[in-house]
Amino acid sequence: MNDNIIELRHVTFAWPGAARPALRDVSLNVRAGSFALVVGASGAGKSTLLRCLNGLIPHFSGGELNGQLRVDGLNPALAAPRQMSRRIGFVFQDPEAQFTMDTVEDEIAFALENAALSPADMRMRVEESLDLLELAPLRERRLVTLSGGERQRVAIASALALRPRILALDEPTSQLDPKSAEDVLQALVRLNSDLGLTIVLVEHRLERVLPFVDTIIHLPGAAGEGVEDGPPRQALERIVCVPPLVRLAKALGWSPLPLSVKEGVQRAGALAGGAKPAPARQTDRASGAARAPVVQVREAEAGYGATPVLRGVSLDLRAGEIAVLMGRNGSGKTTLLKSIVGLIKLRRGQALVCGERTAGRSVASVCRQAGYLPQDPNALLFADTVEDELRVTLMNHGLPPRDAAIHAVLDQLGLADKARAYPRDLSAGERQRVALAAIAITHPAALLLDEPTRGLDYAAKDALAQLLRQWRDEGMAILVVSHDVEMAALIADRVMIMSQGEIIAEGNPARVMADSPLFAPQIARVFPGRGWLTAEDALRELTSAGARPLRQNV
Repeated sequence: MNDNIIELRHVTFAWPGAARPALRDVSLNVRAGSFALVVGASGAGKSTLLRCLNGLIPHFSGGELNGQLRVDGLNPALAAPRQMSRRIGFVFQDPEAQFTMDTVEDEIAFALENAALSPADMRMRVEESLDLLELAPLRERRLVTLSGGERQRVAIASALALRPRILALDEPTSQLDPKSAEDVLQALVRLNSDLGLTIVLVEHRLERVLPFVDTIIHLPGAAGEGVEDGPPRQALERIVCVPPLVRLAKALGWSPLPLSVKEGVQRAGALAGGAKPAPARQTDRASGAARAPVVQVREAEAGYGATPVLRGVSLDLRAGEIAVLMGRNGSGKTTLLKSIVGLIKLRRGQALVCGERTAGRSVASVCRQAGYLPQDPNALLFADTVEDELRVTLMNHGLPPRDAAIHAVLDQLGLADKARAYPRDLSAGERQRVALAAIAITHPAALLLDEPTRGLDYAAKDALAQLLRQWRDEGMAILVVSHDVEMAALIADRVMIMSQGEIIAEGNPARVMADSPLFAPQIARVFPGRGWLTAEDALRELTSAGARPLRQNV
C-alpha cells in the first residue's frame, strides 16, 4: 500500500523567460501525516516547489512544467485550482498577501463562501478553525490591529477552513519575534499530531523548527538539483549550512546530532570538566563610544491615529558600531526607524542625522545620510534589472553611476550572477539583498535596516554579517532591527530591547541577550552563565579549556 500523499518524479520547472530552470529533475515523496521541512540556499527553488504542489504553478504563473506530480491523488498541473484548494492549504510568507476581508471571522469564512457551503456548514467550520488556532477571542478583531503572530494564525485558520489534508507554508515565522514564532509552530505541531495533517514547511531559521519535524527535504544548488530527503539527523550530516548548535556539534564530533537545546544541554554537561571559562568576548567598542553620534533620537513620541507607539524613546547611534534593536512584534521598532527618516512625524521630541534635525527635511534628503531598508524590499525595487536599481539610486543622489562600484557591491552580496535579472522575479532573500545593495551603494553615514535577514539562508547571513562588520570598520553607523537572535549574536556591538514603545534594556550583547529567556541564542541556552553567544565563541573557549572532539550517545 502506497502511503505517500505527495509524489514528484523528475519534475522540472522554468519560469517564463528564465535562462535556466528553477527546479530540475526533482523527485521526492512525502508520507501522509508527516511534518516535512524544505531547506536550501536562497534561490534554490523552495517557494517554487510549494507552488507546484498546490497548482499556483502553472495555472497562475505560466512557465514550463514537466515531470509527474501527484498530490493527494491529483495532478495539480491538470486539476482545477478549486479542487486543489480542498486538498492543500497554502500560507504565504506575508499573510497580508492573502487577506481579503476586514475581520478575523470574515476572513476565515471567505473561502467557504466561495466554495458555496451552506450557512450551517460555514458556521461549524469557522468555529472549528477559530478553536484549532486559539483565535476565538479575536474573532471580531480587525486584521490590521493584530500582531504578526496573530495574523499568521489567521492565515493558517483560513487555509484549514476547507479541511485540506495538506498544509504548505512558506516561511511563516520570518517576520515574527521568538515568542510569536513559537506560538505559530506549536499550533502547527498540534495540527500535525492531533489531526494527522500533513505539513510541508519552508523555513530558513532551522533552529526554530528542527525539534518538530520528521523529514527534511534538501534542495541544494541554485537550480534545486540533486534533491535529498530523509530523517533530520541523517539529512543534517550532509547539509553544510546548519544552525549554530548543529555546527558546534559537528565540530566536536557529537553523534547523533542534537536537534534541540534540551539535547544540547545534555551533551554540554560532559564538556570542560565543570570549568567555567571567562566570557568569550567583550563587544563594547571603546573607539566607537568616543565618536560623535551619527543618529540621535531624543524623547521621541509617535503613533498612528489615537494609538501611541513610541513613548519617550532616546538613543544614540555612533560611527563605527553595529547596534541591534530587538523586541516583540508591535513594540515600536519599525515605527522608530520610520520616525528617524521622516516617514512618520514625531508628535514630540526630535531626531537628528549627522547633527541636523530631520523635522522639515524631505525623506530623500535624510536617506542620503541614513540609508533605510524597509521590511518589504519590493518598496525599493522599480528598475528592469538588478544593476539598474543601483544605477538609478546613484543618479538620484547625484553620484556617478560607475559600473565598477555597482558590480563590486553586487559581488559582495552574492548577486553578481543576478545583475541582468528582473528584481521582482528573484526569491525573497535575493530581493532583500538587492534592496540592501541599492541603499548601500551610496555609502551613507548610517544604515537603518529593518529585518535584513528575512529570506536569507545561513551562508547568506554569514556573508551579510561579514559585510556589515566591514562597513562598520570603515566608520559606518549601523542600526539593525531584527527578530533573528542568531544574527544579532553574530554582529551586535550593542543590543537594545524594546517593549511597548520604550527601550527597556541596552548594553553588551553577552549581558543583555545571554540570560534572556526570550532573546538568548542557542549557544547561550546550552551553556548558560558563560557569556557565549555563537558556535565560534563556544568552540574557541572549549578548545582552550582542553575539550576534544567527542563521539558519544545521549
